[in-house]
Amino acid sequence: MNYEDLRHFADSWGLVFMGFLFLSLVGWTFRPGSGRTHEDLAHMIFDDGQEEGADHDRE
Repeated sequence: MNYEDLRHFADSWGLVFMGFLFLSLVGWTFRPGSGRTHEDLAHMIFDDGQEEGADHDRE
């Protein structure tokens, strides 16, 4: 297998695989029921860490 063969494979099946991977990851992000998780993660930066069981008493 030489460079031209690898180049042909990457231009055809590699592109198909990467396109499928991209669409899968985008679909995973917008799957039903993931809105609550994304909402929690978006507001995590504003959390002060004073929840139950939190050991972050640094002040």
